[in-house]
Amino acid sequence: MSMDRRKFVKAVGLAAAGFASVSPVRSLAKELSKESKECCEECQDGCVKIRRPAHPPSKATRWAMVLDLRICRTHPDCNDCIKACHTTHNVPDYKDTDDEIKWIWKEHFSHSFPEADHQFMPERVKHGDALLLCNHCNNPPCVRVCPTQATWKREKDGLVMMDWHRCIGCRYCIAACPYGSRSFNYREPRNYFEENGIKVQPDFPTRTRGVVEKCTFCEDRLARGEWPSCVLACKYNALTFGDLDNPEDPVRKVLEKEFTIRRKPGLGTQPEVYYIL
Repeated sequence: MSMDRRKFVKAVGLAAAGFASVSPVRSLAKELSKESKECCEECQDGCVKIRRPAHPPSKATRWAMVLDLRICRTHPDCNDCIKACHTTHNVPDYKDTDDEIKWIWKEHFSHSFPEADHQFMPERVKHGDALLLCNHCNNPPCVRVCPTQATWKREKDGLVMMDWHRCIGCRYCIAACPYGSRSFNYREPRNYFEENGIKVQPDFPTRTRGVVEKCTFCEDRLARGEWPSCVLACKYNALTFGDLDNPEDPVRKVLEKEFTIRRKPGLGTQPEVYYIL
């Protein structure tokens, strides 16, 4: 991390003022933190951090996400992205795994990438977790099997969508998805929030018993010019999201700098979620 003379003098001044007040010290920490987020491929830890614009692009022809598992491994107890996603979308937190509803979750690397796992895999990778969500595949098998077109792929930007009013609960899409990215509502979700005194977020509809749900890449937030809730909540910049078809987009720049893999590429689903190991 480089710092020019003006910023150095400013930092020293703030540190000196800290003897009299706590707030300048906090300001110094914020200043240094801001600087550290501007690092690039020269970083010794190997991470590539691209500055994220204030808002996602207003138009995109192919949304995609890159998850840097190196960063996630250094903060194994952080679940901010999961909490933000599930809170924003009114996802009930059932303790019974048989009824579990999940849009984004963690799973052991060997279970997430069985085709990539081998005995000589670095220990830090082999025993770590991977952050999982709907892959919004370019060739989604879930769409082909849905008898009511309750799930479909948007032509304009490639998002795999859900219409909960058209879902009849046949669960064909769950059987067709090779990534376990869909959940079925065996219970009435609204009862969970009422019984636990949890306020329902009014900006997103609650689902009903007997329908399937999954991550939508926060299409409602994208329509308002906002980042997906998981991306916005990640304070370590491990998630990069953007338009894969735009060469100037941060997501493209990360993919061009880093080697990435996708889950089960041999199936031909062409996932739009990429992982840095």
